[in-house]
Amino acid sequence: MKVLHVEAGKHLYGGALQVVFLVRGLGAEGVDNVLAAPLGSAVAEAAAPHARVVQIEMGGDADVGMLGRLRRLIRAERPDVVHLHSRRGSDLWGGLAARLEGVPVVLSRRVDNPEPRAWVGLKYRLYDRVVTISEGIFRVLEAEGVPRTKLRCVPSSVDVEQYRPGRGERAWLEAEFGLAPDELAVGMAAQFIARKGHRTLLAALPAVLAAHPRTRFLIFGQGPLREAIENEARAAGLVDRVLFPGFRQDLPRVLPNLDLLVHPAEMEGLGVALLQAAACGLPIVAGRAGGIPEIVLPGVNGELIEPGDTAALARHLNTLLGDAALRARYGAAGREHVVARFSVAAMVRGNLQVYREIA
Repeated sequence: MKVLHVEAGKHLYGGALQVVFLVRGLGAEGVDNVLAAPLGSAVAEAAAPHARVVQIEMGGDADVGMLGRLRRLIRAERPDVVHLHSRRGSDLWGGLAARLEGVPVVLSRRVDNPEPRAWVGLKYRLYDRVVTISEGIFRVLEAEGVPRTKLRCVPSSVDVEQYRPGRGERAWLEAEFGLAPDELAVGMAAQFIARKGHRTLLAALPAVLAAHPRTRFLIFGQGPLREAIENEARAAGLVDRVLFPGFRQDLPRVLPNLDLLVHPAEMEGLGVALLQAAACGLPIVAGRAGGIPEIVLPGVNGELIEPGDTAALARHLNTLLGDAALRARYGAAGREHVVARFSVAAMVRGNLQVYREIA
């Protein structure tokens, strides 16, 4: 079987990282993978050992030329299946290209934000199957009118060998980020966009720091709101308690040495950073949104808040920061849950089954 994958994301996190996991696993199963990726993208470089990579111009939803470029690639490669892994124009133009060339097409849907129902009725006719990375997204699409027979849920995965607890490098973490040995370290790893809930966290911090003044918050990531969030933290007098280290490639080293992860998202397809943190044995406090409740089980491996509930966020953070034994118990349960349900092997098998249905 030959599969042409189309990924329009340039950076190696979230969905793009899942594509690398997928082509690696499919290659081990004998699938011939071709990946169309943007010029100079990190995902193209990372996937090169596992797929034949074709870098093309991808200009987003308004880039009508993507239609022709993808049609020519499909004609040249003659795949059995086209798998569209992202939006940014690849979903629409890729779907049209595959349809016009008569090749079965699969779309991965990774976000839970709703689309206009009329648009859903037109767009999703293009796809033979739609793979959702969480049951939450499955329910959103079904409610919008996508036929249940067309939907398949294949959860995103985490490399549980790369992300694991017990690296024992707390001294390195303290030196790297300027932490004192007696300080607790709370992480958040997310794009700086409104729905990730950075402002909810900032609003909860005064109550948390009043109870646990020897706590530092490390907010990792990049995005359009980063400068604004940093300015708001500075204006609130939080600059010495909140660090903004930017996008890090070494999260497998960073995460196991934190004390917990916070992710007060208002919308979230699933949350790869949550899978990574749980695999590293971290307790999690997160928003009850999208697929997050499939990862964070209240009272088992973390706690959930209603989106925007700063009081609940502060309360749960204070409870966990004050109880090392509870953090350890939640962390161990989180690791066990992720290994059982969100392995790379299970994600590969699920997608391969979808290809076999339609090829």
